[in-house]
Amino acid sequence: MAEIGYVVIFLAILFLFLGTGIWIALSLIGVAVIGMELFTSRPVGDAMATTIWSAGSSWTLAALPLFIWMGEILFRTKLSENLFRGLQPWMQRLPGGLLHVNIAGSAIFAAISGSSAATVATVGKMSIPELRRRGYPERMIIGTLAGAGTLGLLIPPSITLIIYGVTVNESIAKLFIAGILPGITLALLFMLYIGGWSLITGQRHAGHEERYSWMEKIVALKQLLPVVLLIGGVMISIYRGYATATEAAVIGVVGALILSWAQKSLNWKSFRESLLGATKTTAMIAFILAGSSFLSLAMGFTGIPRALATWIVTLELSPWMLIAALTVFYVILGCFLDGISSIVLTMAVIEPLVRQAGFDMIWFGVFLMIVVEIAQITPPIGFNLFVLQGMTGRDIDFIARAAAPMFVIMLVCVVLLSMFPQIATYLPSKM
Repeated sequence: MAEIGYVVIFLAILFLFLGTGIWIALSLIGVAVIGMELFTSRPVGDAMATTIWSAGSSWTLAALPLFIWMGEILFRTKLSENLFRGLQPWMQRLPGGLLHVNIAGSAIFAAISGSSAATVATVGKMSIPELRRRGYPERMIIGTLAGAGTLGLLIPPSITLIIYGVTVNESIAKLFIAGILPGITLALLFMLYIGGWSLITGQRHAGHEERYSWMEKIVALKQLLPVVLLIGGVMISIYRGYATATEAAVIGVVGALILSWAQKSLNWKSFRESLLGATKTTAMIAFILAGSSFLSLAMGFTGIPRALATWIVTLELSPWMLIAALTVFYVILGCFLDGISSIVLTMAVIEPLVRQAGFDMIWFGVFLMIVVEIAQITPPIGFNLFVLQGMTGRDIDFIARAAAPMFVIMLVCVVLLSMFPQIATYLPSKM
């Protein structure tokens, strides 16, 4: 089959470019240009100009820089400190004590930043010194933070979910809503693991823990109130249909500016830094998306997606065997590429296979986010591992071993999502 040969050539050129250190976006565009020149008679220049312009001018993509900016603004506030203070009185009496703050704090911050790396860095900046001071095991501190940090990819507003939605032309609002229950499920699985570890090892608490009255616990909740109101405002506006994802992002930015001003962390320097940070991140992602769109077009002209879909059909894989194969595929791919790159590089081929197998693309998006989360803590390129290495000073092997139980828990979550797809599809069906 000629198309299989095309795939081999495309992949060989792509890995050659990536191996020489060329930017991912330029590598994608380069592969597309070479493929069109070799295997099609289409005008490369016209196709590239039209495709890149279309990819960059998508209205759906407008939500991306706004949510990134919201996270950048809040990254520069006292949010992590407030999260710890607000959650500490409620979490420390649970089996496992303040290790639960890593999970709950990451889940809350994930609902604001949409970035896995930002979640790990922000929550870890406050929790790691505190947990070390109180005598918690280093392995559990790092492992729980590595796993919980990945919630930034799943709990809305997720930057990676926006990328997926734009790539497969699905509703961003429905994808956001679909990520809520799976995100909560995964967070609860992490907390159950901490509780089980504590009860089995007998380490219910570490060091001296303060005691709080019910009134003190309730007063501590006001530390979380601004964040909860901001999250609630963004998500309710989407769920109730009051705003599109892009309009909700505007609400989030305005709310983040108000929250930053109220905490006295908003000044010209922090405003400029947040704006520049959001601009750089958005430009990088948009460039990758443009390259991915052009590569998808080039592959479409060669007939590769259609040929691969036909080939998969001849294998007579059941839908769930296909999902199992894709899980293994993305975990392996995640050993070498970050989450966004994994999605944009593969969707041109994977999307028709998944649609042909009859899977709901909203459900598949949530499934894909969990599998891509696994890649965040998979060596050698697990990005969360590198963030934690810089924050803790530990070697990458120790961090990877500490995160291994979280790897298993996320696989369990994939199984649960496959057995009970309503976890992801129930809320979107009510919109």
